[in-house]
Amino acid sequence: MLELSTIWAGIIAFAVLTYVILDGFDLGIGILFPFAKTEKDRDVMMNSVTPVWDGNETWLVMGGGGLFAVFPLAYSVVMPALYVPVIIMLLALVFRGVAFEYRWRTVRGRWLWDVAFHGGSTVAALCQGIALGALVQGIPVEGRHYAGGWWDWLTPFSVLTGVALVIGYALLGATWLNMKTTGKIQRQMRSYVRPLMLMTLGLIGLVSLLTPFQDPIYMVRWFSGPGVVFTVLVPALVTAIARKLDRGLKEQRDYQPFVCAIALFVVCFIGIGISFYPYMLPPSLTIAEAAAPDSSLAFALVGAVILLPVILAYTAYTYWVFRGKIDPEENYH
Repeated sequence: MLELSTIWAGIIAFAVLTYVILDGFDLGIGILFPFAKTEKDRDVMMNSVTPVWDGNETWLVMGGGGLFAVFPLAYSVVMPALYVPVIIMLLALVFRGVAFEYRWRTVRGRWLWDVAFHGGSTVAALCQGIALGALVQGIPVEGRHYAGGWWDWLTPFSVLTGVALVIGYALLGATWLNMKTTGKIQRQMRSYVRPLMLMTLGLIGLVSLLTPFQDPIYMVRWFSGPGVVFTVLVPALVTAIARKLDRGLKEQRDYQPFVCAIALFVVCFIGIGISFYPYMLPPSLTIAEAAAPDSSLAFALVGAVILLPVILAYTAYTYWVFRGKIDPEENYH
């Protein structure tokens, strides 16, 4: 029987993955924003996510709030270690969120909100990737406290993962726009997908090669015992998905490239999970050590069992209502 801490680790992981997928493509649209050729194209790009972007960020709240509630020790260690990138990320998301509303209420100052939308999206994505890299390279813990320095999160490896996530989000954004738009902007975004895919694959490969050298735990996990199976399986899956994505582009299919881009993120996320398990913060804290008492986990699980289906149903309904292509003349503001 699964322990409550393991169940909750799966719930938190699911919330984070859902956030990465859903908010990833609308952050990607912000990253690609300056490449739009006309003001009308920028309007269409923003309109493609205006009905759903705020709901996407619900999953970030759930992931962070869930970590605080059910893994308080991990939260108390992670936050001091990542204060700077987390605070910068949140400020970037604020600027980006404000841009969604104010960009439509001015003409003379619209360029300022364009910058806020692009800058907020890019900085938020970069900080998320840097935070991920900092977690992968390890957070030093002594007793029950963070034992590192103020700038330990900033390393060449964490910057590399930050850049990789920015490019990956741009790939999600380009495939989303290929699916949701028509005409010139669709052709433009479709032309970006293959270069972004190749850059994403290259960065995935580079990060994967460097990860085992961040801690001996990863080397053992991937290159000994049953872990060798995953060492072969994960790259094979990534290759197969990339080929499927490329085929969808050649055949000018709207949905296939986006679904394949999501699948790339899912496989990479599973690879991170394989590297981490059974640790919450490698190599210091296991899932069981970081968890709250079982009574608290059980109480919180009751709420999660009720709320998760509601949030999932609402999210699915929203995307169903706003399915299909964007009308260039339609405005949600």
